[in-house]
Amino acid sequence: MATKIIYFTVNGRPEQAEFPIDCPAQDVKDLFRAAAEAGPHDILKLYNTKGNIINISPQLAHNSPHSCYKLEVVAADCNSELLGSDLAVALGFDLSSMEKRLQSLEKRILTEAAETPAIVYEMKRQVESFREKLESVEHLSWLGLFKDMSEGTHKPSPFYHKRTLRKTREECEHVREKFLQMSSLEVSEEVRQYLKTPTFDNWQWEDAEIMVLLQVMYTDLDFISTFNIELDVLQQFLYEVYRRYNNIPFHNFKHCFCVTQMMYGLIWLTDLRSKIDSIDLLIMLTSAVCHDLDHTGYNNAYQINARTELALRYNDISPLENHHCAVAFEILEKSESNIFRNLPTEQYKRIREGIIKCILATDMTRHTEILNKFKAILPVFDFSNKDHRDVLMMIMIKVSDISNEARPMDVAEPWLDCLLQEFFNQSDMEKLEGLPVTPFMDRDKVTKPSSQTGFIRFVLFPLFIELANLFPCLEQHIIDPVRKALDYYTEMEKALEREKQNRAQSEKVVKPSTSKEPETQPEPGGTTKTVNL
Repeated sequence: MATKIIYFTVNGRPEQAEFPIDCPAQDVKDLFRAAAEAGPHDILKLYNTKGNIINISPQLAHNSPHSCYKLEVVAADCNSELLGSDLAVALGFDLSSMEKRLQSLEKRILTEAAETPAIVYEMKRQVESFREKLESVEHLSWLGLFKDMSEGTHKPSPFYHKRTLRKTREECEHVREKFLQMSSLEVSEEVRQYLKTPTFDNWQWEDAEIMVLLQVMYTDLDFISTFNIELDVLQQFLYEVYRRYNNIPFHNFKHCFCVTQMMYGLIWLTDLRSKIDSIDLLIMLTSAVCHDLDHTGYNNAYQINARTELALRYNDISPLENHHCAVAFEILEKSESNIFRNLPTEQYKRIREGIIKCILATDMTRHTEILNKFKAILPVFDFSNKDHRDVLMMIMIKVSDISNEARPMDVAEPWLDCLLQEFFNQSDMEKLEGLPVTPFMDRDKVTKPSSQTGFIRFVLFPLFIELANLFPCLEQHIIDPVRKALDYYTEMEKALEREKQNRAQSEKVVKPSTSKEPETQPEPGGTTKTVNL
C-alpha cells in the first residue's frame, strides 16, 4: 500500500507522520492530534514554511526534513487532563527508573536461565502491541482518552450542490456540540493577534472553530464585562446565528465570519476604541454578525421581479436587508440568546436603532447615497458628532461587507468563485422563470476577471479610498491589496481577450468545402444525366 510521509515539528521537536495516501481525512487529523498530545477538543493548525495555515488532510503536499511543517495547538483547554509522560509523572511514576528496573530483571533472567524464556518474549510482544495501540489514534477512543468525533470522509462541496438550503437539525446539533466543547479553550496569543489583521484566512477554520473565534472577539473587545453579557447567552446567540445562515455558495456563515472579522480588524487597526463609545463598537460588530441572516442566495432585484413574499412584505424596499434585521431581532427576542438582556431600555433602543441602520446600509442600491454623505462630512469629521458617527458606522460595515479583495489572493479568489456560482444560479433561475436577467450575473456574458475589474474600479476603490482618507493607516492594509487584485484581474482579462482573438483568427482559416459539385451519370443510349447530391 502506497504511503506518504510528512515531516513537521511540535514545540520545536521534529516528528514525522506516515499514513496511506487513501487514508480517511479524520484519521490523518487524529494522527497529528496524537503527535501534539492535544486534547479531544483542542484546535490544531499546521503551518507551511511560509507561515501560512494549510489543511491537515491526506492531500498534504510531500515535504522533506529540511522543509518541515510546524504543528501548533492554537486553542487548548488549560484544565485538560494530562496524557502520556505528563500523566505518569502526575501519578508518581518514574518512567526512567521503571525502565532501568525492567532491563535489570531481564538481564538477571538471562543470566540464570542461560536464555530468554519464551514467556518474556510473549510479554515483550504484548507490551509492544499495547504501545502501538496507544500510538494509533484509531484505537484511542476505547481508552476513553478521545471522544469519537468521526464524520463522513468527504466534506460537502464548497458550492453546496447537494445540501439542503436550511441546515438540518443533525448538522446544527453536531456543530453546537463541538462548539460548546471548544468554547472553554484558551486561544493562543498568536491567533488572537492574527485575528486582528485583514490577512486572516477563513478557509482553514471549521464552523465550530469560527464560533470560538467570534466569542474571542466579543471577549477581547471587553463586551462581556462592559455590557454584562453572560457567556452561555453569548454562546447560544452565536449558535442561533450559525443556525440561521443557509447552505448557499456565498452568503453563508463563513461570509458572516469574514465580514465580522474584517470589522473587528478595522476596529483595532484604526484604534476606534479610543475614538467612539463601546456601545457603538458593539453595534458594529453585532451588525456584521447578523447582516445576512437567512439569505437565500437571490438578491433584491430577483425578490422584487419575482414578487416574493419578502418583496411583498417590505413593499420592494430593501427586502433582504429588512429580513436580515427581522431575523436578528427574532433571535434577540429569546431571553436565552439575548446578549443585550441585562442592558437598560434606553441602551437597548439605541443598539436596536444602530443595528437596523447598519444592516440596511448594506443594500448596494444605497451605495452612492451613503458614500456621498460620508464624502460631504469628511473634511469636518467629528467623532463627537452622532450623525457623523452614524455615517462612519454605515461606511465601516459596507467596507467590511465587500472586503474580500483586500485579503490575500489565495483567500479572496475562492470567494469570487463562490459569488459567481451564486450569481449564475440566480441568472439561470431568472431565465427559467422569464424574469429580467441581471446583467452582471449572466453566465453567458460575465467572465471571472470582467466581474471584478469594473467592480474594483468603480465601487471598491472610491469607497476604500474615502475611509483611508479618514484613517491613513488603512492605506497599506486595504488599498494596496486591492490595487494588486485589480492588476491581477486586469492581466487575466487581457489574457482571455488574447485567447478570444486567437480563437477567432483560427476560425477564419479556410476549411475544406463540404459541398460537392453535381455529378453526371451516363444515360442509356450514350446521353448523360445531371444528379444533384
